[in-house]
Amino acid sequence: MKADKQGNPLRATAALRNSPQNAGNAPAAHHPRPVTARNNPVVMHYANKKRAEDETLLEEALLLWKQRWGGCDLDVAASLSNLAEIHHAQGNLELAAPLFLRALNIREKALEPNHPEIAVSLHNLATLYRDQKRYAQAEHLLQRALEISESRFGPNNPVVAICLNNLAEMQRELGQLQNAAILLARALQIGEKILGRHHPDVATNLNNLALLHLAQRQYAQAEPLLKRALKISRKTLGLHHPDVATTLHNQGALYAGQARYTQAERLYKRALRINEKSFGPNHLSVAITLKSLATLYRRTRQPEKAESFEKRASAISSIRK
Repeated sequence: MKADKQGNPLRATAALRNSPQNAGNAPAAHHPRPVTARNNPVVMHYANKKRAEDETLLEEALLLWKQRWGGCDLDVAASLSNLAEIHHAQGNLELAAPLFLRALNIREKALEPNHPEIAVSLHNLATLYRDQKRYAQAEHLLQRALEISESRFGPNNPVVAICLNNLAEMQRELGQLQNAAILLARALQIGEKILGRHHPDVATNLNNLALLHLAQRQYAQAEPLLKRALKISRKTLGLHHPDVATTLHNQGALYAGQARYTQAERLYKRALRINEKSFGPNHLSVAITLKSLATLYRRTRQPEKAESFEKRASAISSIRK
């Protein structure tokens, strides 16, 4: 969760398409091998057990892969990363972290130092650290991922834009606003040039640039960026996509910052409905919007409503610890 000094949670788009392996028109030859959970014996063996945190179970699953399917270390790394993505998407951050770490370690041992798959692992782990608010660690990993991506793809590739975008988010969280603005401007320029002005990744760039303005109470600058991001996301992804919810939430934070509470409440509730439908009632994205609504109700002197939303958000957070 991202919050401004007034307590308004601000969220940046965190869709899976925003990791380097899913970038726009990046050369297919440089992408990791696709491994789907449904057809992956390690993922299924591991996920079908109820104690995913048990290291012994993980070793059993990896041994099963090697004995029965003859997978190489990189196949195991892909499987670990795939399972970690599942846990991460479900908000199970503590389960995802060791899997991402192990996948990274395998790839670093098996591949050359600037291989794109290492950049993917670095990015995945950094995204997890971001969600755990371990911003300095996330920034370090994203710096490495950016260096690898620029080396392999050149300075004006969508993969590089994604790294710039996420690195800027970390620097914003660390208060390095000027550096973040430079990175976001570069990412937006690459995205519009390579992907087109109406691509979902451009909407992500716009959203994060708006967050930078919101962090500085620059509401007039943030609002048109969010409106443009919302228009792109609705047109390209549909009205009920989580990215749409993210922008609605950020617009709600903007209006709350301007004391336009009726409009803010309406947008927060729309974001909440989309996230509940997309992720279920106990996802961290749901908890973030619940907290935003609780803050709004505190400000508008509606303590009973605030307490109800606070309790529900707290319950979700407890489940995800």
